[in-house]
Amino acid sequence: MKYNMALNFFKSYTVRTLTVTILVLISISSCREKSTPNDTQDLSENADLQSQIEQLRHENELKDSLINDALAFYNEIQTNLESIGTKRDVISKKSSDPELAEYDKEYILSEIRHINFLREENAKKVNQLNEKLKNSGLKLSQMEQMINKLVGDIKARDEQIELLQASLDNLDKEYARLFDAYQEQVFVTADLTEQMNTAYYTYGTTKELIANRVIEQKNGFIGIGKRTSIASKLNQNYFTQINLTKKDEILIEGIKIRILTDHPEGSYELVPVGNNTKIMIKSPREFWKISNYLIAIVE
Repeated sequence: MKYNMALNFFKSYTVRTLTVTILVLISISSCREKSTPNDTQDLSENADLQSQIEQLRHENELKDSLINDALAFYNEIQTNLESIGTKRDVISKKSSDPELAEYDKEYILSEIRHINFLREENAKKVNQLNEKLKNSGLKLSQMEQMINKLVGDIKARDEQIELLQASLDNLDKEYARLFDAYQEQVFVTADLTEQMNTAYYTYGTTKELIANRVIEQKNGFIGIGKRTSIASKLNQNYFTQINLTKKDEILIEGIKIRILTDHPEGSYELVPVGNNTKIMIKSPREFWKISNYLIAIVE
């Protein structure tokens, strides 16, 4: 039931977004057709708009695929967590029996192996989901919230398992050895949390940022004006990496700056500090929710 509701929400959200955007682009195209007498210009502008519409359609298809994968992973991980909880309860009950039979001991060992298998599967699935989101180049705040919840659920269940491990240590060293074997595996929760809390920023003059492959400029309408955008082949080495939960202000060397990347209004404030400008981040999650990159142009 929850799975279907989440699926319908994500799909309706992306469909509404795509529909509104396409209608706006078509409207703009119609206006230009009425106001521009030059047929060559009309064709060029319409081709550009058509390209944007196709790009939006492609992104929508990518979002649908990503959302379907995310919901499938979510469902599988939650099922695994429920199974782990059930097995933990069974082990606790059986191990509390003072007259533990040999076959009960073998059963407990088997359940511990299965618990560790499920824990490793959960870790892999969360990592795969995060990689899909990262490689897609899309920024879906709902998806990130889902991943954060999964990480929290896994961590809470692991804490319960650690308590069970501690209670079994004195009962049988074999139990402890099996749990320790899992702890030696590469578990992604800490790494994943760090990745999701990582952001990048850079600043400089337009000339400097172009030279270092951070931004690029293209000619505007019929050669008049220029459009500044993020470079297609972004130079990652020109950015400073930060933990977005620990850094709430960024000092920019310059008085007049323009932020190129998208960050919601109200999530930050520009504060003059001598000959510099400080970007005061009021709400980190809100500020970085559209993009984990900040590019400030010093004018």
